[in-house]
Amino acid sequence: MARTTPHDPPHAFPSTAPPSPAHPEDEPLYRRIATELLGELHDGAIPPGERLPGERQLAEHFGVSRETVRQALEVLRRDGLVATDRRGSHATLKGPPVETPAALAFPVGARYVGRDVMARATVSWESPPPGHAEALALAPSRPTLVHRYWSASADGCELRTAVTSFSSVALAEAEELARYRYRADGATAAELRRAYDWLRRAGLTLHHRDTITRIAGTPSVRVTRRVRDQYARPLEITELIVDAQQDALVYEFTLPAAV
Repeated sequence: MARTTPHDPPHAFPSTAPPSPAHPEDEPLYRRIATELLGELHDGAIPPGERLPGERQLAEHFGVSRETVRQALEVLRRDGLVATDRRGSHATLKGPPVETPAALAFPVGARYVGRDVMARATVSWESPPPGHAEALALAPSRPTLVHRYWSASADGCELRTAVTSFSSVALAEAEELARYRYRADGATAAELRRAYDWLRRAGLTLHHRDTITRIAGTPSVRVTRRVRDQYARPLEITELIVDAQQDALVYEFTLPAAV
C-alpha cells in the first residue's frame, strides 16, 4: 500500500476538521495518511491498546516523510483515537482486541485460559520436527523458529500440545517474528498470539488448511494446520494434539458481507 510522492505539502498545523468527500485529492497529504491509518485501526490491523509501528516504519509503509506521519498522528491524537506516552503511540479505539476467546488464534487451538487451566508457550531456534522442513520448503536440518504450546487442567491432565515451525518467508516478511530468533532459548516464555496479525500487517493474505485425524489407540485427535500466503508460499505448519475426552476444539468462522 506504499505510495511515492515527490514532495510533502508545506508544514501546516494539523486540523481535525472532517475531510471533504467531494475533493479528497485537495486534502493535505497528512490528512489522507491520517484517514488511511484510521481505516487500518478500524479494520483491526492494529487492535485497541496495541502499539503503533514507529514513525520510520509508518513513513515507509505509506511512502511519505516522517514529518507527514507526525502530522497525521497529531490529527488522530486530537480526535482521541491515538495516545502517546514514553513508549510511543498506541490505538485507543473502543472495542475488544482482534484476538477474542472464540476467534481462531495462534497457534491453532491456543486460547485464553481460565483459572482451572494452565498454559505455557516457548520458542526455540532449532531444526523443525519431522515433516515440517519439507512442508516449509526448508533444507534438511536447517534451523528455524519453532514455537511450542502446552495446556493442562488444574489437576495436571494434559489437554493440548502444539508445535509450530515457521518458514524463512514468514521470518523475512514479519520482522516481529524474526526478532524472536535472538531470544529463542526454548525456556523463556514467549507469547506469539499476534503472529497472524503480524503476517497480515506485512501485506500477506493468509490461507490455512486444517486437517483433523484420529490418533490410533488413544482418545486424542491431531489437527495439522498449514498456512500459505497469496503467492502459495508456505508460512507455517502447526501440529496440535487434543485430548478429545477432556477437551473440545471449536472453530468459528466469520464470512464477509456480500457486495
